[in-house]
Amino acid sequence: MKKFAFCMLILSTFTFAAFAADKDELPANFLSTKHPMHTNHAGGLHGKGNIPTPHGFPAGVDTLINFTGHFDHAGVLPTAFDNNGISAVTPNHIWEYSMVGNPPEKGGITAINAPIIPVTIDMRDANGNPRFVVNQFHQTVRLISKPDPFLQDFLNGPVYSNADFSSSPVPTQLNDAEQRATFGNKARSDWHTLLVPQVVTPRTMVLNQGTYEFALNDDGTCCLFVLVSDPVFSNKLAPPAAADNTTVLGAAELAGDITTKDIATAFFPNVYLFENNDPNQCCVLGFHSIDGEAGDATNGNLTKFFVFNYASWISPGLFNGGFEDVTGHSHEMAEIFNDPFVAFDGIHNITPFWNSGSPQGPQGNQCQDFLEVGDVVEVLPNATFPIAIGNFTYHPQTIALLPWFAFEKNSSAIDHAYSYPDETVLPSLSPELTDIPTLDALGCS
Repeated sequence: MKKFAFCMLILSTFTFAAFAADKDELPANFLSTKHPMHTNHAGGLHGKGNIPTPHGFPAGVDTLINFTGHFDHAGVLPTAFDNNGISAVTPNHIWEYSMVGNPPEKGGITAINAPIIPVTIDMRDANGNPRFVVNQFHQTVRLISKPDPFLQDFLNGPVYSNADFSSSPVPTQLNDAEQRATFGNKARSDWHTLLVPQVVTPRTMVLNQGTYEFALNDDGTCCLFVLVSDPVFSNKLAPPAAADNTTVLGAAELAGDITTKDIATAFFPNVYLFENNDPNQCCVLGFHSIDGEAGDATNGNLTKFFVFNYASWISPGLFNGGFEDVTGHSHEMAEIFNDPFVAFDGIHNITPFWNSGSPQGPQGNQCQDFLEVGDVVEVLPNATFPIAIGNFTYHPQTIALLPWFAFEKNSSAIDHAYSYPDETVLPSLSPELTDIPTLDALGCS
């Protein structure tokens, strides 16, 4: 979707004694200069992971309800790579996709169970014992971070609750509104794909010292945020092989808390990921993927695909650019709706290469060939779109619509837009990217 130590010196009002922060403690403003990002935890041709590929698509798989379609546009597929990136491409013009739910022309309501697994982060010392630190008030604090304070606001947000959107004649959920926008007049007026949230058994992820960094709250409690090494986090989140009780998702699968027909969310309290063992190389706010498991007699021995995402609540003020509360989760859920299996077979949800970012955006270049609707916009200014529900203003991320990936010069989406809910974020199409030097230069490989 990295070793760093910080020592802070403050003067106590009463004792004027110097206080040295724990060597793994980060300053509260550490994230303010970091770029929030999302990472590709896919299997198949371009991604990473150990996901079995069935024969045919979607036949032979026990998984989430989805529909398929395609569009026609001249582009290229990468066929070979070298140390510099893509070394060979082949022309392609038919691009297939799969999306969550029933097709827009069918109409009707498709309800999808959406289990939410609240996850506590239990930070241990190098020997696996409960870890305690001394805060700025010289109090001993146990390093354990719970999602409970954020859970209700999370459930009340636009991913699971209804709000008014221009794409729907009735109040609806964010992801449904986005899908209705992307298909424009093709969608029947009664077509909706709705999530049914359910909080299931809470789980705990135990992390040993050396795999995480943290910052304490202003009142000295744990924790304002926690940074975790991506490989360690991922291995503790999803089982590397058969489901087991040692991972968050494996335990939930075995308990029946999540099934192959669901969209599961592992919900964390201000927990972000860093790469290459360097907390400065952060911050991944979420990712979505599939956990592929062997079938058994209960499902006719069909391969099982569990669709899930990791999402962290984002407290205000941690990041710049308006990234807060449900920004990361809305990004991942939108991408699940549009690319539930993360292009695992190297065919469905592969698109012509696209570019978003430099010179438009302040956060650098974004270039790839997946139907990842959130990645397009995350690097652009005004990526989030405020939505008020009750007395709370949420900040979901605007996404790119299917016609943008299809390079439609006259978008067939709502209002001929390329983005939604903020239709102004993507005013034009990506440049056509078909030559190897340009793809390599933009980091498209």
